[in-house]
Amino acid sequence: MKLRRTQARPQHETVVALIDVVFFLLVFFMVIGRMDATSPFDVTPPVASTGSDMPGGGTTISINPAGRLALDGIEMATPQLLTDLTDAFKRDATLVVRINAHRDTELGAVLPLVSKIEQIGFSDIILVVTTGAP
Repeated sequence: MKLRRTQARPQHETVVALIDVVFFLLVFFMVIGRMDATSPFDVTPPVASTGSDMPGGGTTISINPAGRLALDGIEMATPQLLTDLTDAFKRDATLVVRINAHRDTELGAVLPLVSKIEQIGFSDIILVVTTGAP
């Protein structure tokens, strides 16, 4: 009695389709996701009745109610922040600076910083706010 071996059927490459799907999902989330640095502390921007959409790119300064500062998600003291901004300005004079101050932050903590940033040479300084309910 002779037994026959069943012939192995060729396997279809189904993993390639899965890799394509994962790649497309990766690209999709990279395109729609925000690549901004997050603040190391809670910052809730003030509410404004007017304004426009915030431009992308640039660097972000976060200020909490106690006056602590962070540049692109890294907490630092004012002198170090100004040094880093000066270095960034030397690399790119068209860089946009966004100031994301908590709504309870005193204006006296924000305006001197804006003045120092202008002295460095930055011309585009944006104050981050949220839109108010109509």
